[in-house]
Amino acid sequence: MATSNHSSKIEFILEGLTKRSELQLPLFILFLGIYVVTVMGNLGMILLIAISSQLHSPMYYFLSHLSFIDLCYSSVITPKMLVNFVSEKNIISFRECMTQLYFFLIFVIAEGYLLTAMAYDRYVAICSPLLYNVVMSHRVCSIMMAVVYSLGLFGATVHTTHMSVLSFCGSHIVSHYFCDILPLLTLSCSSTQVNEILLFIIGGINTLAPTLAVLISYAFILSSIFRIRSTEGRSKAFSTCSSHLMAVGIFFGSITFMYFKPPSSNTMDQEKVSSVFYTTVIPMLNPLIYSLRNKDVKTALRKVVGGRQTCGKHGTS
Repeated sequence: MATSNHSSKIEFILEGLTKRSELQLPLFILFLGIYVVTVMGNLGMILLIAISSQLHSPMYYFLSHLSFIDLCYSSVITPKMLVNFVSEKNIISFRECMTQLYFFLIFVIAEGYLLTAMAYDRYVAICSPLLYNVVMSHRVCSIMMAVVYSLGLFGATVHTTHMSVLSFCGSHIVSHYFCDILPLLTLSCSSTQVNEILLFIIGGINTLAPTLAVLISYAFILSSIFRIRSTEGRSKAFSTCSSHLMAVGIFFGSITFMYFKPPSSNTMDQEKVSSVFYTTVIPMLNPLIYSLRNKDVKTALRKVVGGRQTCGKHGTS
């Protein structure tokens, strides 16, 4: 408990993306633009799915939660990063650091399992279309989402609890632009063996289990697609899966590079690039991927925009 009290008074200094002062303003403008697109894209997707009756299906139910998670975990990281670009000292208190770590882990773990749930949804839709409405009922989808968020809460609670009891009595400069597990462990002057074991076990399960589940789902999906005789049927099936496959590949690829690469390749610059990808770029890309490559979303958007234009004309006439 004394350690906890001592740690709560600590302040960390976030090193940020770069130490070069001439890059601070350009990077601020770049990431501000990315964040604005992220917020607008994900909020827009959530609202579009909510108001468009043709998008009230399990696939888009999961997609609205994906947009919510992307919006949340981008908001946990990016605003603080933007402030650090324009401030002289990038200070963050111990409690703020643990809070940022906790919510970041909730949403990043939840996203991995949500992408798995979306893969299962595509598997049922393509491999058992006649049973789709029965298997993917509203109750089943709600239970799946409850499990997704529960796994995120569990992983975040375990990691953050064990991180918060460590002692930080040496350097307080975090070689990163946010409070992440690996940079914080390197600063601790107490034993981090338990934390490293938990990272290996929980992090491994949270990466390996969703990846295997997605691969198995798509093995069955591809097998079913190749059995479809019509070219039109095949292309339609492929189009419903391509957006999800792209999102899965980008997300798990960057996560794996960050946490499961060989120690010899452990350079902070590479880790920062990988982290930027899954904390800021992916939350921006997901709504763009699903809107630009999905006919249903584009049709619903046209209807909403067309309806507003029609209302505007009636209002002015």
